[in-house]
Amino acid sequence: MIDPDRPYSRLAIDIQFAKIKASMQKAALVRGGDGRALYIDVYTGKTLRGGDPYDYEHIRSSEELFTKYKSILTDEQIAQVVNCPENVAVTLRTINQSKGKKRMEVWMNHSENIINNGVDLKLAFHNLKKADLGILKMVESFTK
Repeated sequence: MIDPDRPYSRLAIDIQFAKIKASMQKAALVRGGDGRALYIDVYTGKTLRGGDPYDYEHIRSSEELFTKYKSILTDEQIAQVVNCPENVAVTLRTINQSKGKKRMEVWMNHSENIINNGVDLKLAFHNLKKADLGILKMVESFTK
């Protein structure tokens, strides 16, 4: 039985997130080829290497997705939705901290965020759409 009034909890999300980050790190080390991870920033397209100030990022926030789907999905299912491959990426720490829990579209409405962080709008919107499609696909796999 799903309690649609249950409070937001990151427990299941964080357990899944840790597994996804470890898998991403392993693949990034292989890509780097020199013992340093190699990533491409999801919003800027810049190359990020191990030691650079980057964070793993939920493109759509875990709290937003929990709130949206808590009436139809379990915590474990929401954890899988939040951590679907299309919704987890790497970005500069400055972007992740500045964005916080805001939707990326809201954050990008402030031109100084785009300019100061070198955001590639075409790339950012492409990855937002990709995340939304991946999330929807995952939700549909649980609700069919």
